[in-house]
Amino acid sequence: MPRRPSFVFAHGAGAPSTSPWMRAWRRRLGTAGEVVAFDYPYMRAGRKAPDRLPVLIDAHRAVLAKAQAHAKGPVFLIGKSMGGRVGCHLALEESVAGVICLGYPLQSGATGAMRDEVLLALRTPILFVQGSRDALCSLDKLAAVRARMTAPSTLLVVEGGNHSLEVSAAERKATGTTQADSDARVLEAIRTFVESARASSR
Repeated sequence: MPRRPSFVFAHGAGAPSTSPWMRAWRRRLGTAGEVVAFDYPYMRAGRKAPDRLPVLIDAHRAVLAKAQAHAKGPVFLIGKSMGGRVGCHLALEESVAGVICLGYPLQSGATGAMRDEVLLALRTPILFVQGSRDALCSLDKLAAVRARMTAPSTLLVVEGGNHSLEVSAAERKATGTTQADSDARVLEAIRTFVESARASSR
């Protein structure tokens, strides 16, 4: 019997680990493995502005170390937006089975600056789950970055999805699907990615 994977689950810049979105995804991920969710220091302190990247990485590292100490199977870093980006940086320094980004913020919302350097440096397998309407991650630009990456990368596009993977009403009506259908497809992609990473590490 394969040992259950563990997911270290990081929130995005604007909402804590207790937000409805994070709680819903924590429940879904719990059907696939053990889940450890946490808040970055600025969020715990009630500040709106995220900590600087080194502080975020160190906080993420501390949670990962605890998760690895208790894990019975492979450990994956998964994060919404900023949490996924910080996970990519951490994966440059720490050994994990894979990184899962739920809405990778390829471009800064404030400056438009590309955040591709960490992806190009990455060697750990990564799964991108991106909404087709995500203003922070043009699929064309992501495709160009993936073509230059060394790390094995997989992409699941949520058609009609925004930065939070929420599918537009027009898309749901046109396809006859629900948000729950879309979320189930994302979860299945995560399960497949986990199995693939597990198989390649054997």
